[in-house]
Amino acid sequence: GGVSSVVESSLYHNVHSILRELDCEPQAGSASNKGMLRWTLHNRVDRNPSISVPLVRVLIKELEKAERIDSKVRIIPLLHTLSYAVLQSVFIPEDLYQRMYICLKSLVTLPVPYCAIALNYARQMKMEQIAPGRSTEQLFTKRTKSNGLYKKGKTTMSDNFEVGGENEMEFFALPRVFVFIDPAVFPLSLVNALKADVECVDPGGDPLMYKRRVLLHTVIAGLGKQCRVDQLAHALEHLGEDLELHFQEVVTILEQRTEDGASDDNQYKTRLQEIYQAILTAAKDLSCPASQAETQLPSPEVSFHVWTKDDEIWNELVNFALMVPADRNSAYLDEEDLKRDSVMSTMSTDSGIEGDMPISEFSAIMIESQGGPEDQSSSQSFYRRPCVRLPKAGNRMTLMMEAIKGNGGYVLSKEERNLTARIVVMGDDRTLGRLAKTLHTIRKREARHLLLTKRVNLEMYYIPVTDQSAPSNQEGFPEDMLTLAGYLGSVDLWYDCNIAGLGAMILKLAQMQTSQSESSDPNTFLLDIISYYTRISQHPVHLPIYSVKICFSGLSTHTVEEVFVAQLAMDFPEVKRYRATFKDTLKGLHSVSISFQDTIPTRLSTPSFRAVSVNIRVLEERTFTVCLDKDSRKTFKNVQSIEVSPCLDPGYCHQPSTKSKYSFGEGGEPLSKYLNKTLTLPINTFCGNEQ
Repeated sequence: GGVSSVVESSLYHNVHSILRELDCEPQAGSASNKGMLRWTLHNRVDRNPSISVPLVRVLIKELEKAERIDSKVRIIPLLHTLSYAVLQSVFIPEDLYQRMYICLKSLVTLPVPYCAIALNYARQMKMEQIAPGRSTEQLFTKRTKSNGLYKKGKTTMSDNFEVGGENEMEFFALPRVFVFIDPAVFPLSLVNALKADVECVDPGGDPLMYKRRVLLHTVIAGLGKQCRVDQLAHALEHLGEDLELHFQEVVTILEQRTEDGASDDNQYKTRLQEIYQAILTAAKDLSCPASQAETQLPSPEVSFHVWTKDDEIWNELVNFALMVPADRNSAYLDEEDLKRDSVMSTMSTDSGIEGDMPISEFSAIMIESQGGPEDQSSSQSFYRRPCVRLPKAGNRMTLMMEAIKGNGGYVLSKEERNLTARIVVMGDDRTLGRLAKTLHTIRKREARHLLLTKRVNLEMYYIPVTDQSAPSNQEGFPEDMLTLAGYLGSVDLWYDCNIAGLGAMILKLAQMQTSQSESSDPNTFLLDIISYYTRISQHPVHLPIYSVKICFSGLSTHTVEEVFVAQLAMDFPEVKRYRATFKDTLKGLHSVSISFQDTIPTRLSTPSFRAVSVNIRVLEERTFTVCLDKDSRKTFKNVQSIEVSPCLDPGYCHQPSTKSKYSFGEGGEPLSKYLNKTLTLPINTFCGNEQ
């Protein structure tokens, strides 16, 4: 009792230190240590899962207190931390589950977003109460399924989407994380260090280790004090071929338990007890002391990219949809395949005539097995090196079109259409401007025929980072390059603490890693942050996107259509006194703020105003300069006129203008008239906002 109270008191101080960070003013990209306290607490739980139950007690007390004193700013951070503690716990008493569920149900009466997040976690906790370990099992088994571990015989990445026989399970692809850094923000000297930190090997990446964790967590969570943790962990380490059998049996039990509910609790515990005894019996040597049980959550599959080409995100998404290996990146494909024929072919077996390869055969051989030669010889009865030409971008889209429409005898199931790509961009306002342009381009390409977005669910994340030397404006003052990050931090204080507040630290850690010897181990801090951010943040904040039509001076009628999300700045060389700035104050209105700033600071500037759309044109032969999103790469000179308006979603603009069958009454207006047709940039945060 005394030891427990000491641990609980220590955890209480840890949680309160984290909550005190929420009272500080948001300061995106500052050199503060915001977020380190949360990361330290999670690492403490990772190293010692036994403290998760006292942590759950502390968090429930703080949630009840936050509701009682109406401190809504603390509710969402406490909910996310509570969910993590439950996932990491080895056993939670029934009375604590009941108290937790009652607390979460009481939060459902709060306004959005608190009620939505509380309801989601209430359902998750109820499932955990019925089938302890189910949430953790889903995380781990999805990871192993995506590696094709259940398949017997030939195994490739394409097997992720196959359904096996009687003793096999369905395969799902885990969300893949694509990290893009802006070279305008990150010095090239730090790229290698960042890449090593982001793509560092997961210490628990061994599939057998994942299965041991699932078995250990599920048996302990279900039986509680009836089993000895150290003995079970040691037995699992020395378990041979029976590991796979017991693993599949546990997964089946959890699935049945979730479907049937808590109807027969004795039978459920009896089956777990039988598995527990079978594992101890099957283990060969129990004399040696067991190592510490591993219970950390799995890290996602992450790839690192320097965002040099505007269409690089599109190419990576296409490769992901076609399951092209990560080592055959888009740049390699574009350079090599331009030298080759555009038609992928194979020798026909009936007539000797070279014919087009069907998509079903292409999907089976285009990806090499991920194991080495030894693994291939042991797991495959027949192995053929895939001697096939990977198609260039245009032909990859044709292949994907055939796959989605079912041509070539290959029909996508529902699960196959639901791949998830999580795009994480690291940079400043300029980077978000590029991301807005990329989203607009994707929507424009998908306007007439949904190909990529029909198969891939796209989620976007933003980690604000700025370099030391921020550019200055005309008045000589430093330009704020993280205005959008500041807004996201003001909407979501948990985002400000754990994501926006770590921007300066990311560059410092990369510099430290670069200065150390090459033999030093990668720092997992950045990967931990990315894993936590992409796993928990599922609620987008919608940033308005604006379109601008730029017309240039001279006899040419050349025009440029661009989009911006942070600001549009106009400089008038002929009129030195004023500079016009278009930017959104992000108040949820589909209008833009316009201000004319006097270049002489001692004089008062013209007040700003808001407008839905703006047309500006200079007379005679005068011109001005336009810069979008503070990005020198998006500077346009000799501009004569601009038209600024909220950006319309190309998906609505290119739809055929046929009369909809859904309307109000006879001859009424179609319902599509009342849909929101403006395009926004959805950045995932921990609480989100309404569009």
